[in-house]
Amino acid sequence: MKGKRRYTAIGCMSGTSLDGVDAALIESDGVEILGFGPHEYRPYSEEERAVLRVALGSWPGDPAAMRAAALIEAAHLELLAKFPDADLVGFHGQTLAHEPAGRGTHQAGDGQALARASGRRVIWDLRSADVAAGGQGAPLAPIYHFACARWAGARAPMAFLNLGGVGNITWLDPLGEDPFAPGAMLAFDTGPANAPLNDLMMRRRGEPCDWGGELAQQGQAHWDRLRGYCAHPFFAAPPPKSLDRDDFSTLSEAVAPLSDADAAASLVAAMVYGVREGLKHCPSAPQRLLVTGGGRHNPAMMAALTGALSCEVLPVEAVGLNGDMLEAQAFAYLGLRGWLGLPISGPSTTSCPAPMSGGRISEP
Repeated sequence: MKGKRRYTAIGCMSGTSLDGVDAALIESDGVEILGFGPHEYRPYSEEERAVLRVALGSWPGDPAAMRAAALIEAAHLELLAKFPDADLVGFHGQTLAHEPAGRGTHQAGDGQALARASGRRVIWDLRSADVAAGGQGAPLAPIYHFACARWAGARAPMAFLNLGGVGNITWLDPLGEDPFAPGAMLAFDTGPANAPLNDLMMRRRGEPCDWGGELAQQGQAHWDRLRGYCAHPFFAAPPPKSLDRDDFSTLSEAVAPLSDADAAASLVAAMVYGVREGLKHCPSAPQRLLVTGGGRHNPAMMAALTGALSCEVLPVEAVGLNGDMLEAQAFAYLGLRGWLGLPISGPSTTSCPAPMSGGRISEP
């Protein structure tokens, strides 16, 4: 490790739900969480979301990706100006395309440009090394979930469910000393989460999301419209496994004939189906499922999960964590581990061949 044991790191996360940028500061030695610092949120305007939507699916060099990158860097600079000095910034960027078995993974935003403009050390491009080694490049937050479980004093197998644009789950046994040891941790994407519902709301009502789950709560799920979705081989495939935001684009077509409320309810049911099937792959049933990400603010989603699962379902705030900032904190932690040369992914989280570090380091 470097010369000291307690570090400060700022993490920045712009997720697949395209709502905005989260930034949060943590204190850590690269293993344990030692403290939480300030956090900020910078929403995207509708005009900015439109720029990002046009760029989805694009790769470096594409004009749409270049416009998105400039927007993302400017938004992050705004946020970083509000933070005190720190040892480093963990910068995720905006995922525009993710094809681990094909062209790789593309998170828009130049960490070197951000380092120069902000005057801060930036650790970025945290997924590419994993993909190059044969891994999925996602999910990356599990090692932070493990640290959070230890911080919260968990003593039994549990799981974190992140409901962003895509859902992902981390099952873990907090009593293990090595998170990458066999049987200590398993992580994978479960299926679409907020992205199809957000897209539906924007397309039909001009709203970025189903505020308070009000529309979905008025509707009925139409399982007959979800038969093709439920039969998709992704759900039976063993983890680790990951998804691109638009891998299930046919889901929107499936609910197209339904009323707004029934379509919303059906998309909530689709999310729950992925989670329920995903838990079947875990080594044992978790004692509790802690939900993070924007989906935990949707009462329709939380009620549907509670009704479908046998374990306790709670927002992460129930154990003292901040679900709005957990992913940003995760990338602070990942950036710190990347800087220290500690592993950020492993066979049980991304299917890379061995625990490995990652990220590019850019000095100001």
